[in-house]
Amino acid sequence: MSSPTDALPRPVQSARRLSRYLARMLDSQPWLGSALAASVTQPIGEADMQRFIAARETVLGGGEAALRPALRQLRIWVLCHLIVRDLALEAPLAEVTETMTVLAEVALRHAHDVLRAALVERYGQPLSPTGWEQELLVVGMGKLGGRELNVSSDIDLIFIYPEDGDTGGRKVISNYEFFERLGKQLIQALNEVTEHGQVFRVDMRLRPNGDSGPLVCCFDMLENYFVTQGREWERYAWIKGRVLLGERWTELRDIARPFVFRKYLDFGAINAMRELHAQIRREVARRDRANNVKLGPGGIREIEFIAQVFQLIRGGRDITLQVRPTLKVLSLLPERGILSEEAVRELSAAYVFLRRLEHRLQYLDDAQTHDLPAREADQELVAEAMGFASYDALLETLDAHRTVVSRHFDAVFGDPSEEDHSLDAAWNNAEDTEATTAALGELGYRRPQAGAERLAAIHASPRYRQLANNIKSRFDALMPRLIEAAVATPEADETLARMLDLMEAIGRRGAYLALLQQYPQALRRVADLMSASRWGAAFLTRHPILLDEMLDARNLDNAPDWPAFRASLGAELEALEPDMERQMDLMRERHHAQVFRLLTQDIAGLLTVEKLADHLSELADITLDLTLPLCWRRIKIRHRDDPRFAVISYGKLGGKELGYASDLDIVFLYDDDAPEAPETYNRLAQRTNTWLSSQTAAGQLFDTDLRLRPNGESGLLVSSLEAFREYQMKSAWVWEHQALTRARFSAGDRAIGEAFERIRCEVLCMKRNVDSLRAEVLAMRHKMRDAHGNKGELFDLKHDAGGLIDVEFLIQYLVLGHSHDHPRLTGNLGNIALLRIAGELGLIPADLAAACADSYRELRRLQHRQRLNERPSRIDPDEAEAARTPVRALWREVFGE
Repeated sequence: MSSPTDALPRPVQSARRLSRYLARMLDSQPWLGSALAASVTQPIGEADMQRFIAARETVLGGGEAALRPALRQLRIWVLCHLIVRDLALEAPLAEVTETMTVLAEVALRHAHDVLRAALVERYGQPLSPTGWEQELLVVGMGKLGGRELNVSSDIDLIFIYPEDGDTGGRKVISNYEFFERLGKQLIQALNEVTEHGQVFRVDMRLRPNGDSGPLVCCFDMLENYFVTQGREWERYAWIKGRVLLGERWTELRDIARPFVFRKYLDFGAINAMRELHAQIRREVARRDRANNVKLGPGGIREIEFIAQVFQLIRGGRDITLQVRPTLKVLSLLPERGILSEEAVRELSAAYVFLRRLEHRLQYLDDAQTHDLPAREADQELVAEAMGFASYDALLETLDAHRTVVSRHFDAVFGDPSEEDHSLDAAWNNAEDTEATTAALGELGYRRPQAGAERLAAIHASPRYRQLANNIKSRFDALMPRLIEAAVATPEADETLARMLDLMEAIGRRGAYLALLQQYPQALRRVADLMSASRWGAAFLTRHPILLDEMLDARNLDNAPDWPAFRASLGAELEALEPDMERQMDLMRERHHAQVFRLLTQDIAGLLTVEKLADHLSELADITLDLTLPLCWRRIKIRHRDDPRFAVISYGKLGGKELGYASDLDIVFLYDDDAPEAPETYNRLAQRTNTWLSSQTAAGQLFDTDLRLRPNGESGLLVSSLEAFREYQMKSAWVWEHQALTRARFSAGDRAIGEAFERIRCEVLCMKRNVDSLRAEVLAMRHKMRDAHGNKGELFDLKHDAGGLIDVEFLIQYLVLGHSHDHPRLTGNLGNIALLRIAGELGLIPADLAAACADSYRELRRLQHRQRLNERPSRIDPDEAEAARTPVRALWREVFGE
């Protein structure tokens, strides 16, 4: 005769042998076997759970009386269903954790709705002082918030309500009392152990002030708590905070987000989480729980810490890192250069293995355990459930995963400054300048006394002495390593001085000190940069947020992907709408980061001056194009959705020869017949100029120069296309036509850009008297030489005869004088290409054109070298003689002088 067990599907029978909990439930719940037989071939979803509750309530009679048994029977079915599917290898980890998360959400919502209805019937709706109905927002924390709930987990909850007030019923109580009663009843409905078991253990200790704090709090109280009392471990906990109930979740998100995710990079989070982890390890050691797969060495918690520390560090700037699931966070790290693909594969594999093992430990008796079993029989059951032939084989694989996790954890959280440094005494006794001078001299500094005096001044300064202890300890740990890094570079004394400038700039900002302390490779790269470029050193000191760029070695290898950058920045700016201040800061931060990446490639010798200028010009164009719509939205009265407006660039941006600190020479044009167009576009031009040139907390984008517009400083800020053409054809000076040779459309309405280009070509192709043109160009060149006369012995790369301006004037003359017959010359192709075309057309000797092009390239390289170190553009004449000779020869050929 067969038993009822024999009628169960084979997966249920197999799982029963590996789970004592499942066996007990099958024996004690007569309905369970048939329910599992009907469900185990497919995952269970929210709708299935709601149907199950409805069916149970029909039997049990509904209301509060049916609430507890219905939810507990739901949990029995769902958990047993998962045990069968998981042990049969039909349910991946994602299905198990998602199903448990949905179970918690369904149970919470159903219990809340039933219990709130009863309270409302007695006390009325909770209302704000202005009469708006109030709600309880239930925040899921931990694995519930991250949609990673395990099968025997408790649930971490926080109860919030928006506003204080009173209920509107016959018996009035305060909103606080109403929601406190609702919260207590909700906990009891889920947590209470009955003859059917319990739904979930509920843990409320993550609420403000923990067990000593009120059970519920309003928005104002929560925000005040975050500002005045919130601790680092609470930031970590709130990363996964997710509103499970309540429609005003966006308001709660906006309160919590600034607390969790700092506006700037927060490398201080590493030290805070290192200490939190140390506390956990001390507790594990005290309780002798090294075999705990969650909290023990190489366990689940260490993987979570690795993922979440980078969320705390970067989440304020990188919104995409504000996700909750651990595996999702890990997957985002390689593309940011934070962890390698291999590291993420290893950590992800370990996470899945450990979570599957965690579940099999809990399947035994539905106990909230993470400890490996001590009983041999249980060890064999767990090994079989994990697919291993023996428990020893399971331990071998487990140890391999835990070793990998520990290695990666130590790489992230290890403290490089724990060990003493040979130069600690030199810094600690820096005010003894004689001893410090001797120490620096032994290291190899050429001017050790100057360095010693600077170190002594910093050590004795009130600014250093008043540092908070935690920041001072980082500063002290960093200084010996900084001295060591600087001496390893060329011009070590200058490097040290520049690095000390940086330290004084960031001395009170613990996050930046923590970055350099935590990542010695970043400190070395900073030293190399500061040795190579005075301008780069000053740029980094002004914008220390760029220190983060020193962590990713890929920045040297990757050419900018400008379309991707534009799309990414555009999306981030949209996400910040309407916060103009944050948008302006973000644009500056992202622009500075791109400039800095180009700088590191430039210093490494990976970019020619021409390629660098192309990149900087493209970056400026993108910045201009993204700025216009943001400024347009802020004009309150607009007569159209999209402005018929364009930015025309002249000078270095127009010629795509932009340098690191170049001004933007720009002109604003519009093409719009609306009566209000001139006034509206004038406002847009003003806003755009302000957006670009304003100094914010994140710095400045560009200095702008608007004097090349028609009639210069006395002219209107914006011109219509028609007025611009009229001016260029009838009123412009020759020098303005010279400037037009290097003008181009940079941003805005492309149709206007195309119309501008037609006007430009029309103007350049005008028939001119070559002799008169030559005389005017020469007169202008003589006037400039007189204004910038060089009376010293050094050669001025820009202004002296045979320099850069001579090349530019030669090309401008050739374009204006011969485009009427040779329209090819109107192309905005750059000076080198235009010299080649003029040679091909026979306007100048081809060999001399080629030589002059090489000279122009070399002169730009020398000028760039000087500017990179903030030196005047004047060099030894002998160094430039070879480049000057072809330029002067071509000048004589064309102008006869």
